[in-house]
Amino acid sequence: MHRIHRGVYAVGHRALSHRGRWMAAVLACGEGAVLSHHFAAALWGLLKPIDGPIHVSTPTTAGRLSRRGIHIHRCPSLADLSSPPSSSAIRGGRGGQIVTRRHRIPVTTIQRTIDDLEASIAPYLLRRARRQAELMGVHLKGAEGTRSRSDLEEEFLALCRCHPLPPPETNVKIGRWEVDFVWRDQCVAVEIDSFAYHRGSVAFREDRARDLDLRQRGFTVLRFSERQLEEEPSRVAADVARALAERA
Repeated sequence: MHRIHRGVYAVGHRALSHRGRWMAAVLACGEGAVLSHHFAAALWGLLKPIDGPIHVSTPTTAGRLSRRGIHIHRCPSLADLSSPPSSSAIRGGRGGQIVTRRHRIPVTTIQRTIDDLEASIAPYLLRRARRQAELMGVHLKGAEGTRSRSDLEEEFLALCRCHPLPPPETNVKIGRWEVDFVWRDQCVAVEIDSFAYHRGSVAFREDRARDLDLRQRGFTVLRFSERQLEEEPSRVAADVARALAERA
């Protein structure tokens, strides 16, 4: 028996998986505790796991906010338990479920996890989590009418600042198309493709139709993949710089 937290032990060895460590942290925080914030997002597959104290929300309104290896969030709305801990969900928050289980670990629901992340992580990570939730088919409250750049677009803007390149206009309407980045004076357009949003025959045809329309309007069209942006930023920047110079 190997002690992980007070009252929580691993059997055989201490080399726990992420899920093992998350479950241990929840068990250490007592009845009603649930995995939350970035760690709940990682359990749902919305974000990658991170190191550091594991975030757990508890129904208590007093007590320590942290213990070794755990950061505790006091959440009174979890205290209104109308069913035993083994139940599949607890109602609350914005009128919906706020707690469920995934891989047997008590955890905040995807909607509640997104709500918790709004004040605790960088905006580009929040956008990434929201986008992944929507790709999973989750209809997030407050998503109606919102229009924000993806984290890939943020990475491209950061690339422009670092190399440096003149700042482009973003999400520009040209004809019937919305283009990711445009330098109007040089007539250069850049599109950033990710597999999630550009897979399938319909997206393939639309991308080619967009490129043809833009070229007929006099634009040089550059198209980069998510992998190129992440792994070859210098080559991407050089390609953009060359196109801008040629059209100057």
